[in-house]
Amino acid sequence: MKYLTKEWYEEMQITSFLLFPETKKDWEENIAWHISEGLNFEELRRVELEYRKNDLLKFLPEPFHPYIHDGTLNSQFPSEELRTMAEQWQNEYDKRMSIIRDEYSRYYLSIKDSLSENVVQFYQKSLHDAKVISVETPSEDIFIMTLDCSGGYHYHTNVQITFTGVKNLQPPDLNVGSYWLYDEIYLTEAGFELHVLFDSPLMEFTIAADNVIIEISS
Repeated sequence: MKYLTKEWYEEMQITSFLLFPETKKDWEENIAWHISEGLNFEELRRVELEYRKNDLLKFLPEPFHPYIHDGTLNSQFPSEELRTMAEQWQNEYDKRMSIIRDEYSRYYLSIKDSLSENVVQFYQKSLHDAKVISVETPSEDIFIMTLDCSGGYHYHTNVQITFTGVKNLQPPDLNVGSYWLYDEIYLTEAGFELHVLFDSPLMEFTIAADNVIIEISS
């Protein structure tokens, strides 16, 4: 991956910790809703923060760290200091993400006319949230992936994707049950290189091939 990496995704996941209620009333109503549903607000917040703690410490600057260590980042109504820091970090993050999106968008437009029609169609019909239900390697230069796209943005059925003229496949053991998150296409001398970020487990997948064939289940 060049842009949509594991690290990019992990940083994106922590942004929700810096989205605070506008007012103290909103905060208290949220707690009251949890109580009415029989949920332990404090315990849920503790578990949520513990799950992302390493990433929070990794991506957020040091002034945030005391709030992370004592758990008040997401368990108390934010102080003005915390809210200000969060807004500043979020603004800087949004600018960085905008640059990434613009850079890749410009690159894709520059190569689009050099890609085969199949590759363009493959890339432009998002496979986000599609589930891998089988993978096959019938020969060294062919890789077949079958996806359940019922929960995705396009197709809404099973799709078989056959990569032909495969030059590179990393890693070779893509997990059945993985979910397709985000992807990037790059132009190569022989064809194209696809980078995919999968979840369950979170991993980066790369395949270079001459072409791709998309077959939709009836």
